[in-house]
Amino acid sequence: MTFPAELKYTKDHEWIRFEDDDTAVVGVTDFAQKELGDIVYVDITTVGQTIEEGEIFGSVEAVKTVSDLFIPVSGEILAFNDELESAPELVNEDPYGKGWMVRIKITGSTDNLLSVEAYKELIGE
Repeated sequence: MTFPAELKYTKDHEWIRFEDDDTAVVGVTDFAQKELGDIVYVDITTVGQTIEEGEIFGSVEAVKTVSDLFIPVSGEILAFNDELESAPELVNEDPYGKGWMVRIKITGSTDNLLSVEAYKELIGE
């Protein structure tokens, strides 16, 4: 499994990549996509909404389960990765690249995010 050091992580297995001071991209970690198995559908209907840290911003459906997605920081959902509508498997194939889920405008604290080292410890890596 890979965990890029430049990203921040959450206990709920999301990652966040800061694009600038107030914009970031969010997705699920390599660990999460492996645990879920083959992802067949990504459901995100929160574009344009402001979501508080830890709230659900969507869900992913795998062959055997459905899992909620939790926003790592408070912010407004600016965009959804439209490629996931026709190719949800991108989350499995490239979770930190083409499998990104939403772009957000950050409105809250980033203090609760985990470093790569803390995330690896959380999952027992």
